[in-house]
Amino acid sequence: MSVHSLELKDVRKNFGKSEIIRGATLSVPEGERYAIIGPNGAGKSTLFNLISGRFGINSGDILLNGRSIVGLKPYEINRLGLSRSFQITNIFHRLTVYENLRCAVLWSLGYKYSFWHRLNGLTDARERAESVLEQIGLRRRRNMAAGLLTYAEQRALEIGITIAGGADVILLDEPTAGMSRSESDAAVELIRKVTAGKTLLMVEHDMSVVFGLADKIAVVVYGEVIACDTPANIRGNAKVQEAYLGGHAPAEA
Repeated sequence: MSVHSLELKDVRKNFGKSEIIRGATLSVPEGERYAIIGPNGAGKSTLFNLISGRFGINSGDILLNGRSIVGLKPYEINRLGLSRSFQITNIFHRLTVYENLRCAVLWSLGYKYSFWHRLNGLTDARERAESVLEQIGLRRRRNMAAGLLTYAEQRALEIGITIAGGADVILLDEPTAGMSRSESDAAVELIRKVTAGKTLLMVEHDMSVVFGLADKIAVVVYGEVIACDTPANIRGNAKVQEAYLGGHAPAEA
């Protein structure tokens, strides 16, 4: 029996009288890559905010590695092994690329609220930050202020920050949004490399990225998961064709 890293059980979320998430149920097995797709306003980003603790749910349950995380704060969920990126790039623009990554690794290495350690003397933090720098292909930008990176490089840095703490479950929210085709292709290869052996859940509009990365695709419409299957089966699913594109299946670019 497969182990599920992330489970949503009949999750519901209201904003006032508006029901945004209407009983969403989804199980993501350990080590697999899942993509969430759906039309604008379907509730995809809201689901991410519920999973990561940014919003509280009205009912249902969310489990991380078998443990309910409902009611936990985002940093508490992060410390249990879940990390996420955002649609809008979320980095420290005035710090260098290396300093951004070093910040991201400190807590996972046990330094927590430590005011007596000299950062430059933390060999393990330096080594892990350097390793992530290499993974994301930004070693040449090591000492550049993060705000001076190109847009694609900033997105790569954010992915690096997301994985730097060693989380086993990674949430990426539209990681290739705003990129050119060549930049997007490079991002796909980066994501495939840095999430190897990890559990990945991503929201993405670019169907070439979705079909190129995902083991399975979950289709969300009006706050419900109406289908979850392999890319080939999703492409041919009549229910998805009707609800998602009005009779036209998602096409691989």
